[in-house]
Amino acid sequence: MFQPMTCGLTPAGAGVERKCWTILGQTYWPLAITEACFAFEALLPPGTFVPPHVQEGQDEFIRVLEGSLDLMLDGVAARAGPGDFVRIPRGTVHGVFNNGAVPARALGWATPALNLAELFERADGVADPEEVLRMATANGVRFLPPD
Repeated sequence: MFQPMTCGLTPAGAGVERKCWTILGQTYWPLAITEACFAFEALLPPGTFVPPHVQEGQDEFIRVLEGSLDLMLDGVAARAGPGDFVRIPRGTVHGVFNNGAVPARALGWATPALNLAELFERADGVADPEEVLRMATANGVRFLPPD
């Protein structure tokens, strides 16, 4: 799934190769998929979330562009708003929640890319959360059981 880096412009609201993934009510546009980095734009409608999980082999970053995100970072609650930058070192348990009244838009990326983009591709349109969790586990993302 890795693609060689090329110069160019990806228009707003579009992903590379015009890809767009819908995963459990959230929308993701891939911006770069290389061996070193997977970058994407995310739109999280109110009430959607990514439950607490851990990626042992990847550092992850989030820059909030619009709205706000409530975060759980290694057991510590935080709120990120427009312009805030979130650093998530590999092995850190983290969850992302849009508890606000408006959609949240963010730029996210993980390094190295490993097979995270492949997971997004496979999970696109899958309606069953348990199936998405199974796919995530098979692709190196470990979700934690609810408290």
